[in-house]
Amino acid sequence: MEYKNPHENMHRYDDILHLPHHVSRSHPHMPETDRAAQFSPFAALTGYREAIGETGRQTEERMELNEDMLFILDEKLRMLQEQIPAHRAVSITYFLPDKRKEGGTYITVHGCIKKIDRYQQVVRMQDGTEIPLPDIVDIEEK
Repeated sequence: MEYKNPHENMHRYDDILHLPHHVSRSHPHMPETDRAAQFSPFAALTGYREAIGETGRQTEERMELNEDMLFILDEKLRMLQEQIPAHRAVSITYFLPDKRKEGGTYITVHGCIKKIDRYQQVVRMQDGTEIPLPDIVDIEEK
């Protein structure tokens, strides 16, 4: 095995080291942002990470209220309808259906009721939140 001196190759390109940079006459200069994009990571499966996250996301099943629970909720709404001018604070828990998959989640909002609209089947809170009456599962006065 023959020993090669590593310093022999150091001066191999000295003749071209200080030549001016070549500028093409037919191709325009590429901006630095485009040059950097050439070396950015490539996502072969666009949306794969989001799809995996969506599959793993848990939703809750909507519970069905029996007649007694529906009657109690209706009575609470009727009493709150009369107390709207007093601006009493309440907590309303309701089911929010998921837009992408079956099921949803239960949300509890706190605040004062602005209006109970039985015709449009919504409770309007003073902060602008609209809660569909059929989705309400619990109401508590604070």
